[in-house]
Amino acid sequence: MNLVLFDTSQRKLLYPFTLTRPVADIRVGIFTIREFWERYFQLTSFTITEQYLQEKFPNTTTNTVILVNSSLLPNEEFFSLLIELKDDEAIVDGENVLAAKTSSYNNWQVDDIQLEKFSTHKRVGSADYLLYPWQIFQLNDAAIKYDYDVITMGRTSASVSSTNQLINPDKIFAEEGAKLQHAILNAEKGPIYIGKNCEIMEGSIIRGPFAMLDGSVVKMGTKIYGATVLGPKCVAGGEIKNSIMVGYSNKAHDGYLGDSVIGEWCNIGAGTSNSNLKNTADTVKVWSHEEGKFVPAGNKCGLMMGDYSRCAINTSFNTGTVTGVSCNMFGAGLSPKYIPDFSWGFTNDNKYDFSKACDAINNWKKLKNQFLTEAEKNILKHIFEQL
Repeated sequence: MNLVLFDTSQRKLLYPFTLTRPVADIRVGIFTIREFWERYFQLTSFTITEQYLQEKFPNTTTNTVILVNSSLLPNEEFFSLLIELKDDEAIVDGENVLAAKTSSYNNWQVDDIQLEKFSTHKRVGSADYLLYPWQIFQLNDAAIKYDYDVITMGRTSASVSSTNQLINPDKIFAEEGAKLQHAILNAEKGPIYIGKNCEIMEGSIIRGPFAMLDGSVVKMGTKIYGATVLGPKCVAGGEIKNSIMVGYSNKAHDGYLGDSVIGEWCNIGAGTSNSNLKNTADTVKVWSHEEGKFVPAGNKCGLMMGDYSRCAINTSFNTGTVTGVSCNMFGAGLSPKYIPDFSWGFTNDNKYDFSKACDAINNWKKLKNQFLTEAEKNILKHIFEQL
């Protein structure tokens, strides 16, 4: 039995994060969607996504498979149907396939998974989906709480130094190798999870729900409000609230990051802040790249930053700003609300030279003992050629 997580054409609404990854590799809470389902099924997964991503995220299995729609936000009704799923059956919501089991799978593509492929349909009363990027931080509070219970079930936290002040310590869990001294951790509003080999430096103040994953660092005097997640090997400093850094990204210095999602391999310059609330306290409208228009995102929305993007010191990001992939951002005053892929500065007039952009990405990756793979470079080349 194999697990296949599949995208649909709606994946494009999650720009900029689905330019460089399948929906399954978006992090909501402690786990990515892929990590959640692999843990649930105890199976390694394969992926149905856009062709230009398949080199990095393979779709190679042809055995009997369980298929799951990556954008689905599962509920109890769905789980009860999933447990009883038989061969050639699908769980559906209207015309949408949510999950299925089949022995006739043969490397299907995006939007190949239609009702007519399955003889039996089990319908759910309701289903919710991850459609827009700002939902990632909006869902983060509940996701951290759920994931914390899953990842700590039946386990005991590693001991932490008595120099720390722990509030509601039963909801604070540290993995082996975690280091923290003279910090204040408050888990009254939600749990706090500290991954392997993480470090929280002295003077930091953290309120849950909060999670930091393997090798991440919180620098001295940092203030973090829930619900916030630092993916693997991130660096956090300054003031952060209700935000996700997917992985390998840095906000190492003073400045404010709120109600935001930061992709992988990003760097936020010292003193940079984003606005997450309009002066009128009115609804924030965010640019939807796929729809070509501004879409309401609620009354709070900060910065959506695509992978491999960086900004200069003291950058001021407008409320609800979307930046594309591999941008080098600098300029006076508030940023534009939308900064396209491979932008050089804040204007649309200048584009990042592709080879120089790849060199810069490789330099950043070397700082964390990694390198730009050929598959990643091919993904970036595809994106660049669409400009």
